[in-house]
Amino acid sequence: MRQEVIDKLELLEGYIDVLKDLQQYRFEEIEKNYVLRGAVERYLQISLECMLDIGEIIISMEKIKRPQSYKEIFRTLGENGILPEAFARKIEPAAGFRNVLVHMYAKVEVDKLYENLQNGVEDMELFIEYIARFLAERED
Repeated sequence: MRQEVIDKLELLEGYIDVLKDLQQYRFEEIEKNYVLRGAVERYLQISLECMLDIGEIIISMEKIKRPQSYKEIFRTLGENGILPEAFARKIEPAAGFRNVLVHMYAKVEVDKLYENLQNGVEDMELFIEYIARFLAERED
């Protein structure tokens, strides 16, 4: 299970690299270019799914009570000291955004997409750091 988390962290790092490349585009470019917008949507989606998968694996590894929803995954990680609680609360809405991306409950709003691209990547990097630190502590 530990190796599975490490593999997913490496995947997430690759997705983040792509998202960082996409950050160079202005809002108007993403709004008008459907291929570009599709790339942003897809890489945000798979990045968020990767983070949620990592959370689920760790919850299973630690034998913590399984959350009822995606949103609760981050909260559970915070409540159990795997992520700092304030950080877990901060990224919790990302699970809801993932649902919008996957299920298209509403047409994805370009301003929300752009905001997540510009401001969410840093949180993804922090997530990697916190999970890596957690794994290192468990190794000792």
